[in-house]
Formats: sequence, C-alpha cells, structure tokens
Amino acid sequence: MIWPSHGSNPQYLYEAMDKQMPEERIDFSANINPLGPPSELKDKWVSLFPYISDYPDPHAALLKSKLAAAEGIKETQILVGNGGAELITLIGRMIAGKSALIIQPAFSEYEEACRVNNCRVSYYQLEAEDWNLDMEALSERLKAADAVFFCNPNNPTGVYYPQTLVEKLIEKCQIHSCLLIMDEAFYDFACDYQSIAIGRDSNVVVLRSMTKMFSIPGLRLGYMMAGERLIERAAALKPHWSVNALALKAGEWCLDSKEHVRLTRNLIRQERERLVSFYQRLNFSVSPSAVNFYLLRDPRLDEQLPLFQFLLEKGIIPRHTMNFPGLEGRWLRFAIKGPKDNDVLMEAMKEWRKVR
Repeated sequence: MIWPSHGSNPQYLYEAMDKQMPEERIDFSANINPLGPPSELKDKWVSLFPYISDYPDPHAALLKSKLAAAEGIKETQILVGNGGAELITLIGRMIAGKSALIIQPAFSEYEEACRVNNCRVSYYQLEAEDWNLDMEALSERLKAADAVFFCNPNNPTGVYYPQTLVEKLIEKCQIHSCLLIMDEAFYDFACDYQSIAIGRDSNVVVLRSMTKMFSIPGLRLGYMMAGERLIERAAALKPHWSVNALALKAGEWCLDSKEHVRLTRNLIRQERERLVSFYQRLNFSVSPSAVNFYLLRDPRLDEQLPLFQFLLEKGIIPRHTMNFPGLEGRWLRFAIKGPKDNDVLMEAMKEWRKVR
C-alpha cells in the first residue's frame, strides 16, 4: 500500500485503504488551530481583494519588519517563505551532497529534501515512551554530520525540549562544525516556550510556520531565522514571488492577534489535560505532549492498524505513522480539536475498549 505522506486531504487516505469515505467525518490528522483563523483576518478579508491585481513584494519587507521587531533581530536575519515546506526545500539545496543527521521521529520532508539533493542521510532515533535526547550519544553522531535536523516541539510526539538542552545541542554542533536546523513549527502552542537567540554568525537555522497557530494552511506562510550569511545563501535559491500578496498581508495581521494566541493556548492546554486523563483511565499510552497534538497507542496491540481502521469507519481520521522512521505504524497521531470533536473521539475510544 502507498500511504499518503501527510495529514489532511483524507480522500487520499480512504482511497489508499479502499474504503468509502463517510459523509460526516472529523479530521484529526492535521495539526491546525481548532479556533480557526483570527477574527481580525475574517473581518478584513474582503479588503484583500485589491492585492490580487499587483505583484507581491518579493522581499516581504513589511512582514519581515514586524517579525524582526517581535524577535529582536535584524530584518536581514529573516527569510519569508511559502510555508515551512519551501524553506525546508531551500535548506536541502544549501546542503546538497553533504551528510545530514535527522533526529527521529520527525517530519518526513526533512529526509525528502535531503534525498533529492543527494545528501547522505543518517538517523538518531529517540526511544519510544520517554523520547529522551541522550546528548552524549548524539554528540558521537554529530562528528560525521554536516547538518542536523531537530524538531522542537517534536512532530509527531509533541514533546518540548527545554532551552537548557537546546543550548547544549547548539554547543555540540559548534564543536563539530555542524549546521543545526531547528524546526519550531509548533512553538507558539507551547506555554512559556523559550526560543534560542539567533546571532549574526550563528550555526543555527530556526524554521517557523504561521499556518498552524493562525489556521491558514491554504495561504502557505512561514519564515526562517538565521545569521545574515545563511539567509543570503537561502534567499539566492528562493524563487521570485514565491509568497503571494494575500499571504503576506494576512501574516501582518496575524502577528497582531495576540489574544487569539492566548485563547488558543488555554484551550489546547485544557483539552490536552482532559484527553490525557481520559486515556490513562482506559489504559492507552500517550506521548507527553506540550502542544496541540499527541501520539497514542493501544498497548494491547503492536501495530495500530485495527484501531486505525475502526476509527476511519466511524469518520474519525487520525494520522498514520507508517512513514515516521522508528514508529512504522505502532502509534497514531491525533490533533487536539475543540471540546465537541474531542468528545466524539472519546466516545469512539470507549466503544473500542468494549470490543478490544
């Protein structure tokens, strides 16, 4: 079977499994803010119409200015891209032909971007259940790597690694002259997240997504932060006008939506605590997530395919983990949605427990 490589677009999943897609369904496979886009964006949407009649700013000057002010760095240390996927692709081209180490499990597009650019790919595998990062063991692997991909908070586990550990990782990468690519796509869902400082000559690239928190995946918007020389190298590889004008303007408005972020974090924390408590009572295993998604498995099963199929037939769509090295279907990933949708999921899990 050829498994879909991403969440969302559930029609491809049902097609791959030769199943009829129910008319009523809830998609837990995409980690998008359950509150939807900020109200500011909804209120101003009609005013975006004139922007389609002109070319977008290829330098994203206004958005970069707001991002730089928010992060306390220079505008020359930021590159805006067509979602995180474009930025990952640019990094793959930057390290073409070199050795890349991926801390797994992780987003599948890191490896795809490396493979297509003839990189030599190796893995450092996090151990299931605790997902701890053994810095000494990892340091040995860094000796042979030109670049390392590290997702924090991790996708798919949702585990957040504290600043103290990240600083140790940066130090190890500096010792071994290794570029650290840190994907912070879900940083803004974590309460009290501490991002790292980006110096002018840093060996660190930080990737951010604006599509998850602000629920605008259809617009595609993300940004990269790094030292000026790294940004110049990436910008030279980026297609002209890759980010459309609507996305740029929406990004500016989203950055002003601080109350939306606060409400989202509160909702996610409350629902996450409620779900974890529920799963523990029913003897499911769940990853110690700090964000808006989590891994789950029924410890009575090795492969989770029976549970996966059971949920799909009920119109509940988790994310499979067949293409996450180290997981290979032994877990399912779920987004944290609003209370009503989560209630539907919990009722289905109760029913599953009655039959298994």
